[in-house]
Order: sequence, then structure tokens, then C-alpha cells
Amino acid sequence: MKKVLYGVMILLLSINLVGCKGASAADGDQKVRMNGSTSMEKLVNGLAEVIRDTYPNITVEPQFTGSSAGIESLIMGTTDIATISRSISDAEKEQGVVEHAVAIDGIAAVTHLSNPVDTLTKEQLIDIYQGNIRNWRELGGNDQPIVVIGREAGSGTRGAFEEILGVPDTFRYAQEVNETGAVIAKVASIPGAIGYVSLDVIDDSTKVLAIDGVHVSEETIKNGSYQIQRPFIMATLGSLEEQNINVQNVFHFIDSKEGQQLITSIGLISAK
Repeated sequence: MKKVLYGVMILLLSINLVGCKGASAADGDQKVRMNGSTSMEKLVNGLAEVIRDTYPNITVEPQFTGSSAGIESLIMGTTDIATISRSISDAEKEQGVVEHAVAIDGIAAVTHLSNPVDTLTKEQLIDIYQGNIRNWRELGGNDQPIVVIGREAGSGTRGAFEEILGVPDTFRYAQEVNETGAVIAKVASIPGAIGYVSLDVIDDSTKVLAIDGVHVSEETIKNGSYQIQRPFIMATLGSLEEQNINVQNVFHFIDSKEGQQLITSIGLISAK
């Protein structure tokens, strides 16, 4: 009898151990897939690192294939959160895409360090990108052709830049590149170049142009005096309440003190 009871106890203990092991594996497999804008790379990569301090079982798996591609993957169900550096279109909303603004970004016009031009009006910027102004001499600069650098079609940064200036799909690019970093690299290496990039990636390798006499900064974005600004959005398919607990916790973290500190630490402005 004792042997039978002992055998039952061992069996129950084994079942419990297996059950605990399964629960532990499940708890550790809390992946949140994020895909979208290359302009949001710094924010998303930072999020992937610091969120584990609060939610140690959540693993953020980021991809950066562009805003439109992020939306497509969200609708297809191959990503949990689309990261988008432009507003959601009505057509996307009709497919169930819900936008959640997490930060505000300024889009800066940058040129080569050797360029003596310091400021442009918004109209001059439009004329450059539409091909109406083709030489820096027309703007008080050197007698040098303007090399217009921009992002590829489908880029959230390109879409936002063109929409903010009020002339979508009319710009003429000498070169189109598919990453924010590539814009910086091109402009830094071509004396006559001009490009546009997010506030948080500006470095000392290019010259930032003032627009209508206003320099892009946290202060000028907040007070609205710098007008070329756009939202950084994390979109879900359906409302937050419809998402799994891991996705919801990503947004809880972003709204937390730690999440807000992350946003400001990388040079963005909180949307809260």
C-alpha cells in the first residue's frame, strides 16, 4: 500500500513539474512584432531595450520596412503594431487600422556643410522640390546645381513632408533612398544636395536649414512656430481593448513615466 501511495505521489509531482515547465515557457514567449517606419527606428529599438525592465517577459521584435509596408503587414496579420511616421489614411481606417499617436517629430531640411545658405521660405523649399529652383545661386548661395534627395514612394517621411507642404505627388527627386540614414549620408557627401530627415537623427555631418527663419527644435515644434512637423504613430488592427495583453502592455509602458522619458531622451516630443 505504501508503495502504491508513493508511486501516486511521484506521478502527481511529475505532472505538476511538467505543468509548471509549460507555464514558464508560455510566460517567456511574449513576443510583440513591430514593423514600419525607418524614421522610428531609434524609438522602437530603444523601446525594445528598456521595456524589459518593466515587463521582463515581453520581447519586442522590430522591423523597419517603411510606413506603408508596416500598415500592409498589420492588415495581413504578420505584425502586431505598425509604426508609422504619417497620419493614417481614410482607406486604411476603413480596413480597421486604428492610430495611436505616441510622439511628435519635426522634419528638418538639411544641406551640405559647405552651403552658405542658412534659411529658406516654405515656398522656396516647394520650388526646389518641384524643380522650379535648380541652382543655389537663385537663393543667394554658390553657383551650384541643387541635387534633390528624397525618400522612396511609400515612405511615411516622404508622404508627411509632401502633405505638410501641401503639394503631394508633385516633387521631382534626383535621387530616392529607402532609409533615413541614407539621406543624411547622401547630403553629407554631395556639396549641392538637399534632403529631409527626422529631428532625432540630425547630427553634425549636415547643415540644418531654418524654414521661414525658424529653426527646428523641441521648443519651436511645441509652440507651433516650426510648421513642418508630423506625428509618430503606433497603429493596431482594431482598438487597444481588442489586442492581446502583451500589445496592451507595450502601450501601457509608453504612457508610463519611463516610456515618456525614452521619447524625450532620443529627441522627440511626447504626444501626451
